This record gives sequence, C-alpha cells and structure tokens, in this order.
Amino acid sequence: MLRTNPIFAALVVWTIALSAVESPAKGQGSGAAAPKPPTFKVDPSWPLDMPNNWIMSVVTGVFVDAKQHVWVTHLPEQLTEEETFAEQKPPIGTCCVAAPPVLEFDEKGKLVQGWGQGSKDDTSNWPRNPHGIFVDHNDFVWVGTYMHHRVMKFTRDGKLVMTIGQYDKNGGSNDTTLLGGPAGIWVDPKTNEVFIADGYRNRRVIVFDGATGKYIRHWGAYGERPDDTEKFDPKTMVNGALPKQFSTVHGITGSKDGKIYVADRRGNRIQVFTQQGKFLAEKIIAPATLASGSAFVPVLSPDPQQQWLYMADGTNHKIWILRRSDLEIVGEFGRGGHQVGQMLRPHGMSIDNQGNLYVGEASYGRRVQKFAVQPPARR
Repeated sequence: MLRTNPIFAALVVWTIALSAVESPAKGQGSGAAAPKPPTFKVDPSWPLDMPNNWIMSVVTGVFVDAKQHVWVTHLPEQLTEEETFAEQKPPIGTCCVAAPPVLEFDEKGKLVQGWGQGSKDDTSNWPRNPHGIFVDHNDFVWVGTYMHHRVMKFTRDGKLVMTIGQYDKNGGSNDTTLLGGPAGIWVDPKTNEVFIADGYRNRRVIVFDGATGKYIRHWGAYGERPDDTEKFDPKTMVNGALPKQFSTVHGITGSKDGKIYVADRRGNRIQVFTQQGKFLAEKIIAPATLASGSAFVPVLSPDPQQQWLYMADGTNHKIWILRRSDLEIVGEFGRGGHQVGQMLRPHGMSIDNQGNLYVGEASYGRRVQKFAVQPPARR
C-alpha cells in the first residue's frame, strides 16, 4: 500500500507553481534517465465567446469525447441576478443570460450546442443540478445529479434514454437500486459497465450495465462493504490516521490495463482497484487539507502506457501530477486566483488525445481553461 509521509505532504501542499515541479523517479537505475513529468501553459484563446450573451456558472463536470469535443456541466441556477440582468423580467441591463446546463465545445473552443434550461426544466427528464459528465464509446452522454441522486443517459443531442436511481430518493450505501449523491462516471468500452462514484451522500463505487441499467456490484474503501455509520475526523490525517470508509467519493476513471482510480475527496487520497473491486493501492494527497479535501478528479494521460495521473485539487487550487506506476507525486501546477492560468476550485477536469488538460472551476471561478501540454525541453 502506497502512502506519503504526512509531514512532507503537509509542507508540499502550500507550494505554488505554474510549471510542473520535476523530481527523479524512484526505482530507476543510476544510469537510466527517468521520464520527466509534462509541463503545461495556459491557452488564453480557449474557449471562444459563447453566443446569445450566455455566461457559465459553477462548473461541475468536464469531459473530452472521442471527437475531441469538450463537454461541460454547470449550475446556471447559482448565477446571481446581477450576473443575469438581461434575463430578468423586465430586463435590467443588456447582459447576461445563463447558458444551458450542458455545453459542447469543439477543439477550437467554439460552442457547438447547449441543452436545457437549468432549474426551469421538468425534473422527470432532466438532471437538475448536474454534476459529472461522460461520453461513452457509443456516443451516449451520461450526466449525474449529485443533489438528487440520479445518473441519466442521453443521446448526443439531449434525448433521455435511461435513468439510474430515483429523484430525491436514497437508500444508503448498500442499496442496489437507489443512488446517493453521484458525482463522477466512467464507462468501460470493453464491457459497457458504468462505474459511478456515488459519494456525496453514499460512500461507494457502484457498477451497472450500461445498456439495461441492471445492478452488477458495489464496494467501499479498501474494497470492503461500505458502512454509513462510520465516523472520521479529517484533522487526524495530519498525524497519519486514515478513514476506514470513503469520505466523499468524488471522481473516478479507468485505465487501459483494467484498473479503477477513485478520488476520495475529503479523505485526501486516491485508491486503486481492479474492476471487480479488489483493493490494489492507495496514495494520500496533501493530508493537512481540511474543508472539501484535496482529491477531486483523477485523469490519466493519453499515451499508450498512461504513465501520468493528474489530480484536480479544489481546495488548494492546483493540479497534482503523479507517476501512475507507483503513485509518487512528481509535480504540480496552478495556484489560486482570478488571473489567466490561475484557478479557483478546480472541480471538473479532462484531457484530449494530445495531452492538453481542460480544467473547470467551481466557486467564483466559473470558467473552463485549457492548459496546453508543452514539448519536452531539449537536452
């Protein structure tokens, strides 16, 4: 089981850097040059302006599909009256209007389409308070609803195909039909199984059949049966204590070699499993982090070996870079702020086939930024 030294991690967490910090890989021979982690530079030209005076609110999900289009979920109902003067009745000013809750951008950042009207939509066929988005190998779009306990499957143009869970109903972490605050989604292209980070209310990963919605299996931290009665004080993590249960199961992704990576947000850690739920490894990320925790969303690099794992940290306002082979933290970039290249509460993140990262901000950030991967430095 892989764990960082908590004292070291607590010191590292406050380090601020826009470029990735490089460190040598452990286990490499003295004569072998360890691969260096990628570095990134913000692309201020992405995205382009949206039409209709549309503006984005709190970003809850980002995903890059096979066409390299960037999908975004956000919460238009959290925009203030001052931000949406143009849609007040009567209008107070000429700008602005809340964008639809689901947005699709092309590679250049041009808006392709948007769905829905946010809190004005009928909850029977729309994911009120959308959270988390994934476009699968069959081009279906999966959207979670963290406050209302559902995951909904749509066609690419927004037609509802299937719903898992029921609106505002939760049966706990061992119920096999109801969800509890689903936050992240990943669909395996080989098996069409849907893996859901069911973690704002429940404390588990749960798996369904992607075609029928039939329950398959679920598990909690360390691959054990989840227990909703277990209590844990995150402050004790500074001294090395670890929660026995998941704290906030927030992000999830799968690798080409069959591993499942789960971000336990308030547990300040990532846990790794087989697709059947067998626990493989654990890595603690910034254990001194309180509030919302440091492990929001895991993303794997697009190279054949997927040698890098990126972790969005919405409390310390940065992206951690881990070497996937041993989960060592080898770099970081980003810092809190409103300027271009800075970030406030990175909450959604995805990656394109070139290795560029797209980071969506919640809280007062309310935007998506593209961080372009930089060519390796010449020796």
